[in-house]
Amino acid sequence: MDVSAIENPSFLKSYTIEELDTLADSIRAFLIDQISKTGGHLASNMGIVELTIALHKMFDSPKDKLIFDVGHQAYVHKILTGRASQFDSLRQTDGLSGFLKREESIHDVYEAGHSSTSVGAAAGMLFSKPYNSEVGRVIALIGDGSLNSGTALEALNFLGHYPEKNPIIVINDNEMSISPNVGHLSKILTNVRMKRSYRSMKRRTSKMVPRRLRGFTSKVEGRLKGFLAGSNTFETLGYKYFGPIDGHDFKALLRAMETIKKLDEPVVLHVRTVKGKGYQFSENDKVGRWHGCKPFEVENGQFHGESDQTVSYSDIVGAHLIKKAAIHPSLHVISPAMTAGSGLSEFQQKYPKRYIDAGIAESTSALVSGALAMQGVKVFLSIYSTFLQRAYDQVIHDIARHKAPVIIGVERAGLVGGDGETHQGIYDIPMLSHVPNMMIAHGKDARELRGLIDYALTLKQPIAIRYARANTKPEEGVSQINAPTWEIVKKGTKGTIIVFGEFVNAVKKLIESDSLDVTLINARFIKPLDETALDDIDTTKPLIVHEESSLQGGLGSGVLAHYAKRARPLNHVRLMGFDEAYVPQGNRQTLLKRYGLDAMSIVKQMEKMIREN
Repeated sequence: MDVSAIENPSFLKSYTIEELDTLADSIRAFLIDQISKTGGHLASNMGIVELTIALHKMFDSPKDKLIFDVGHQAYVHKILTGRASQFDSLRQTDGLSGFLKREESIHDVYEAGHSSTSVGAAAGMLFSKPYNSEVGRVIALIGDGSLNSGTALEALNFLGHYPEKNPIIVINDNEMSISPNVGHLSKILTNVRMKRSYRSMKRRTSKMVPRRLRGFTSKVEGRLKGFLAGSNTFETLGYKYFGPIDGHDFKALLRAMETIKKLDEPVVLHVRTVKGKGYQFSENDKVGRWHGCKPFEVENGQFHGESDQTVSYSDIVGAHLIKKAAIHPSLHVISPAMTAGSGLSEFQQKYPKRYIDAGIAESTSALVSGALAMQGVKVFLSIYSTFLQRAYDQVIHDIARHKAPVIIGVERAGLVGGDGETHQGIYDIPMLSHVPNMMIAHGKDARELRGLIDYALTLKQPIAIRYARANTKPEEGVSQINAPTWEIVKKGTKGTIIVFGEFVNAVKKLIESDSLDVTLINARFIKPLDETALDDIDTTKPLIVHEESSLQGGLGSGVLAHYAKRARPLNHVRLMGFDEAYVPQGNRQTLLKRYGLDAMSIVKQMEKMIREN
C-alpha cells in the first residue's frame, strides 16, 4: 500500500483485519526507509503501529481527542492524518516536526516534548467539554516509562476523583522508556502481566452468575481479585482496568476499544507492545540506541558518521567519570532515564552500585542528588538542559539552598537540532544564574571540559557544567583549572569579544585569518563572572557578548549589570543570543546562521562595530 496517498484516517472505518495487517506492514516499511535517511525516533514508532491504527479506526479524530504523551511516538499518527508525503523533511529545517505540532494538522490536538503530560492534558480537555461541543471522547496514550513521573501520577490521581469525566487512559507498555524502566510502578505492571489466575477465573465465573446478581457480586469479585492477584493500583485510583492485551493483535485491540467506548467511567487500557517491532536492530535494542537515532544503513543497522574521528561531549564526560570514580570511591552518577543518551552505559557497567537511574523523574533525581551530596558523597547529576527545567524547584530548594556540592552535568546545552523548540537547551543559564550558591561553567573543548569536572570535584557548593549536543576531537589531556577565572585567548586593541564553548576556537580561527585586532575572552565561567577580567576591558571600544542561550538573565545581562554597578561607560556594546524565541527544529549550524549567532556572524558584527566606532 502507498501510505503517501493517505489523506485522513476515515478510510480505516471500513478496513478488515487483513487489510489493517497489510497497512501496518506498509507503515513499518515506510518508517524504516524514511528514518534511515533523516534520522528520528524509530523504535517507539515501530512498536506503536497497530495501536495507533486501532485508535484511529475506533475513534473519530479530531473530535475525539487523541493525546500522545511526549509526541515523538506519533509518526504513525502523522502518516494516518495525511503527512507521509512530507517525511523526507522530518526534523529538518523548516520541515515536518518530529513531535506533534498543532499548526501542522487539526488532528494534533496537543503538543508535548516532555513526557508524562498526556493525562493532565486530558483532564483539561475533559473539563472543557461543557463549554466546547467540539470535544468528544478524550484518550490519553502514555508509555509505561512515563507513568514513573510524578506529573503523570498526580494527574491519574486527580482524574480518578472525577469519575463522571470518563477519561480513557491507554498504557503503551513495552517495558522500555528510553533506558530500561525502573521503579516500583514498573514492578506493579510486571505483576499485572503475570497475574492470570484472576482473569481466567473471572471469565469462567461471569458466565455462571445470573445477570441480576452480577452487581451484587462485584464487591466479592474485587476482594477475590485482591486475594489472588494483589491490589491493582489503577483500580485503587478509581479506574476500570482492562488488560494487559497484545498491542500487535488487531482483533484484541478492536474488541477492547469497542468495550471501553461504551463505558461511563474512567478506564485504563493496558496494552503490551514490542518497542522497535519489525526491524531486527531496533527490536533487539535493550539500551536505547534506536530510541532517537541518526540516519543509518537499513541492511546492517550502521549509523552514519560512527566511523569518523570525533566523539560526543557526552561520551567524553562518561569516560572521564570512569577515571574519576577510580580515584574517588564514593563518586555516584545519577541520571533520569538517560543512560545511553548521556554516554553513561560504560560507567553503569563498571560501577553498577554507584550508578542510579531515577527513571523519568527529573525532580527526584535532583532531590536524591542533593541529599546524597549533603552526606559527603560526591555526586554527578547528568541531565539534559531541557529536562533540568522540570527539576527547578529541587535545584533551588534541595541543592543550592543547602549548598550541596552536586555537579550538574547540563547535557545538550544550546541548540539540539531535530528535536526542536521543546528540547532546545537555551533556558538553563537564565534559570540558574540567579540561584544563590550556584556556579555555571562551559568548556571550549574536551580538555577544558575534563578540567571543569576535576575542578568541580574540589568544590563545596553546586556547579552546573554545560556541554553541547555535538561531537568534537577526543583530544587527550586535562586543562588545569584552579579558580573560576576567564581565559584571555588573544589580546587586541580595537574591541573585545566575550564567548564560551566551541565558539572560542571557531572565533579565534576567524579573527586570526582576518588579522582582526581584537581581544578574545573565553568566559568559561558564566557564574561567577570574572570581575577582574571585566574591569580590564576598555569599554569605550566595541564589546560583544555572545551566548547560544536566551538573552534574558544570561551572560550578557550579567556583564551589563556588572558595568552598571561600576558606572562604567559603554560606548558600543552588542549582546548576541536568542531574544524571546522558541527556536524550531533544524540543522544547528543553519539555525545559528539564520539567527545571526554563528562564529562568522560574531566576527562580521565586530568588524561593523569597529568601522562605526
